[in-house]
Amino acid sequence: MVIGDIEKTVTVGLICGATNALMRRGALISDQQLHNKQSSTKNPILKTLIDWFRLILLWQYSLPFIINLSATTTFFDILSHIPISRAVPVTNATTFAATAVFGMLLGEETPVGLTLFGINLEF
Repeated sequence: MVIGDIEKTVTVGLICGATNALMRRGALISDQQLHNKQSSTKNPILKTLIDWFRLILLWQYSLPFIINLSATTTFFDILSHIPISRAVPVTNATTFAATAVFGMLLGEETPVGLTLFGINLEF
């Protein structure tokens, strides 16, 4: 793996990790809004669709989601140039670590010991 390849996989992992934490925050905002607005429909399928639509319309969720999908698409492009046995562990470990770090920066409680253990399992 060339140095540029490592940088690409780490960058994708950082972007995915950051946006994972931001999507979680957006989902929590959506949950708070849904809790305050009770749906009038009794149909569980329709209620799920309405809740999903409201989540997608929430910019705090949809913007990180779009960025995350773009990074995932970039990852698949990177896989055409890098052996999968090297790209996947680097990207997954970076994503895992970045999700934990950005989650902590956003005020989430994160068990540091278990997080470090999980990162080591990725390699």
